Amino acid sequence: MGKNVLLVDDSKTMRMIIGRTLRQAGVGFDNVFEASDGLEALDVLDREDVHIVLSDINMPNMNGIEFLREKANRDAIKDIPVLMISTETGDDIMGEARELGAVGNIKKPFTVDKVDEVVTPLL
Repeated sequence: MGKNVLLVDDSKTMRMIIGRTLRQAGVGFDNVFEASDGLEALDVLDREDVHIVLSDINMPNMNGIEFLREKANRDAIKDIPVLMISTETGDDIMGEARELGAVGNIKKPFTVDKVDEVVTPLL
């Protein structure tokens, strides 16, 4: 059985860039699901078998921190690893994200090598 990823970002272009970067890094996924905010991400996680989530922080409706908080309260999905991909990678915001279960972060803009270095060990 292959691996599935969920890309969560309010920018469709950024979701496409992340997906392309994963492919260029040789990180293969059978399915790439997308969501434009935390609410959509929770819906996808309720319906699909996802192995890792790559999420932005700043999004409308439900941001990445709120998403992590809500995900942590749902037994069926709370253990799915979440990697934050954001321009905001300060100690305060990333500390809160880690407290809520984020397994790491990648700062935008990112490189293929950085994505490979951070994502591959999580699979």
